[in-house]
Amino acid sequence: MDAQLRELLEELHDYGVEHDADKADRLDRLRNLEPASAQLLAVLARATGVRSVLELGTSNGYSTVWLADAVRATGGRLTTIEIDGTRSAMAAANLERAGLRNFVDLCVQDAGEALRSSNDDQWDLIFLDAERPAYVDYWSDLQRVLRPGGLLTVDNVLSHADELGAFRTLVSTTPGVYEALAPTGSGVLLVVKAA
Repeated sequence: MDAQLRELLEELHDYGVEHDADKADRLDRLRNLEPASAQLLAVLARATGVRSVLELGTSNGYSTVWLADAVRATGGRLTTIEIDGTRSAMAAANLERAGLRNFVDLCVQDAGEALRSSNDDQWDLIFLDAERPAYVDYWSDLQRVLRPGGLLTVDNVLSHADELGAFRTLVSTTPGVYEALAPTGSGVLLVVKAA
């Protein structure tokens, strides 16, 4: 990653922290991924050579820029889903500033709808950072659309452990998946679908 892109990411992170500081309602916050978690995600994407990546929860594009930089290196493509059109537009502008807009399909859509409309085994990597109470309902489609050997990454598993307890139980009791918890940032759950 070049110095100019790193500087932009630092700016976006600082803006997100400042923006969220005085927002009482969590839905008003940008809720960006922590830098260490974003870096982990980008390294995993590069190391596994992903070609098709799905991000569920774009916000203003902080994590999207990290993933777009990774798919640029792997020759892949990123599809990112955000339910809020204003935030998706912010992400588009940030991707343009980063010089990464051509590697990303931005969609204003519900995450569950995006999963239901995805093909079987379509995605090499899925980054799930959406509305946590819906994750249990997403699980069957997440398994269906992730290719064998593909990686699902889920943010906030430590910071919001109470909200993700049922989902984590579901994952841990599902045959044919392997999981590990990376205690980075707010906690990133890594789930691999058996090949």
